[in-house]
Amino acid sequence: MQASEVETRSGRLRGAIRDGVHVFRGIPYAAPPTGALRFRPPAPVESWSGVRDATRPGPAAPQIPSPLSRIMGAGTETWDEDCLRLEVYTPGADDARRPVMVWLHGGGFTSGAGSQEIYDGSRIARRGDVVVVSVTYRLGILGWLPLEAFAAEEGGSAGNFGLQDQIAALEWVSANAAAFGGDPGNVTLFGESAGAMSVGVLLGCPAARGLFHAAILQSGAAHNVHDDDAAEQISAAVLEGLGLTRSETRALRDAPVERLLDVQKSILETPMPDLRQLKFQPYADGRVLPEAPLRAIRRGSAAGVRVIAGTNLDEYKLWSLTDRKLNELDEERLRRRCNHLIPGHGDRIVDAYRSARKGREDTSPRELWFAIEGDRLFRVPCIELLEAQAPHAADVHAYLFTWASPAFGGILGSCHALDVPFVFGGVDREPMARFVGEGETVRALSELMQDAWIAFARGGAPEGWPAYDTTDRHTWVLGEEPHLRSAPFDAERRAWQGVGPQ
Repeated sequence: MQASEVETRSGRLRGAIRDGVHVFRGIPYAAPPTGALRFRPPAPVESWSGVRDATRPGPAAPQIPSPLSRIMGAGTETWDEDCLRLEVYTPGADDARRPVMVWLHGGGFTSGAGSQEIYDGSRIARRGDVVVVSVTYRLGILGWLPLEAFAAEEGGSAGNFGLQDQIAALEWVSANAAAFGGDPGNVTLFGESAGAMSVGVLLGCPAARGLFHAAILQSGAAHNVHDDDAAEQISAAVLEGLGLTRSETRALRDAPVERLLDVQKSILETPMPDLRQLKFQPYADGRVLPEAPLRAIRRGSAAGVRVIAGTNLDEYKLWSLTDRKLNELDEERLRRRCNHLIPGHGDRIVDAYRSARKGREDTSPRELWFAIEGDRLFRVPCIELLEAQAPHAADVHAYLFTWASPAFGGILGSCHALDVPFVFGGVDREPMARFVGEGETVRALSELMQDAWIAFARGGAPEGWPAYDTTDRHTWVLGEEPHLRSAPFDAERRAWQGVGPQ
């Protein structure tokens, strides 16, 4: 395999050329967040002498393997606290100044890595003549513990270490993209699930301003941010699990990472009735994230940033694989779930969805649950982000991904994460091929989505895809027969008006 070398701000790297794409892997963008640097903002990476090998993927952040990731074939084999690495895929380490696309992986802020093969950016790089960068950031307790005691330290913050990792990676791209043939003045940030939620938060984060110029959010928006009350619950649970007081930050830094993961696992498995979001996620701490990002976006924090945002038709059906009580879901249990998750509005939402879908969709308790929970967690936040950004940027576009998976007898529908292999051109790679299906229609949809994302990174939306507004709500439906649609599932959207942040 032919080698390729580049000179970065920190030192020289040797990567490999695969099928015409120069691939550099495991590149450090910050110092290892270990020892005294654990639970601190990312520190600058130390320069090295000689040529550093960049042919092996960077490790994942410490994590508990996700059952869903394993099922979908996106598990991580190795992890290490020294995880602040990124992967670069480029058609040429030259002075071509190509558009740069920076990927933030999903995994609920507790699993995943930018180095996973499902995120291999070589096909996008080759097809679109763009530079693709995939980022690994800190997860779980190590990345998102919202402990105020950290903020009392010099240069400290109350958490959001994973968010600061993402900003540090964008700063690295700004400083080094040109060495890989990229244009630091044309950076598109894209991500899925927790990655898209991170993109939404970064749209409202002052420290990220100017580091990216366009954003693509797949199944995530700007809602996943803890307030003070939620942050207090999580920090108290972590400290209790470790048997520590709030002032024992040194003990947190000295704790074996396996012990932290054990406590994290216990917290993830323990119900917290008042918490209706992810347990580990960004925190509006008043420092790194001064306010709720959606509020900042409404005020113009990301003015001029071009945006594509969308969701999958059956997002929540992915979790049918792990919901042990799903087969017992009757009308009473459906209403009980919805009244818990949407206090004061649950019964009304159930009635509204049944009325809106009668005669055109299955209205059984099971199907209503999937539709309501998918909209609560993904589609409604996406719409609110689009509405918030539309007055501040001319290029704001919506999509709805509707391709259905044939796996497990078709029970997954167009579930969460099914769009990822289409975007990365991996629909023919196992094990994802068994989830997406096969045939010319699959390949054509994948190529269509790749070309759309690439065109957007280059500065424009595909022909015939109008901007999103609150009148027509133009949405590009990406499925077996791609087409434009106005205000899909609008009666369901209107049912959420007045509900408030979820």
